[in-house]
Amino acid sequence: MEIAVVVLVLLLGLAILAAWYGLRWVRMRRGGGVSVALRWNPDNTRAGWHLGIGRYEGELFAWYRVWSLGIGPDRVFQRETLTIADRRDPAGTEAYAVPADATVLRCESEGRQPIEIAMGPGALTGFLSWLESAPPGRRLPRAS
Repeated sequence: MEIAVVVLVLLLGLAILAAWYGLRWVRMRRGGGVSVALRWNPDNTRAGWHLGIGRYEGELFAWYRVWSLGIGPDRVFQRETLTIADRRDPAGTEAYAVPADATVLRCESEGRQPIEIAMGPGALTGFLSWLESAPPGRRLPRAS
């Protein structure tokens, strides 16, 4: 009898976890966005890629990790402080971890360590347009 209760509690916990994840996924997809892979600490060759959804929210680029149970974005980048330091094609096995036909951008932001963002051609065009568009009179920082 005790084993049945433990199994029932575990199954109930798994059902609640699955329902939470499903609701989060539906809510995240309903808000729109683009498929983006992100890698922080790119100088560490063993650092892995994390798949997510990127969403433009005014002056912010919010990134929601796919395999997460959090409600809000996992990373947020401000347009005025984000610069592209380098652009490259995925190397070696990286091509399996990022979206199809992706380009990898090494980005720097004030007060943060560099990150790499990988996105497909359509998402890349949108990201570059968003990054370069700024309200009149505001000067964007440029990578040297």
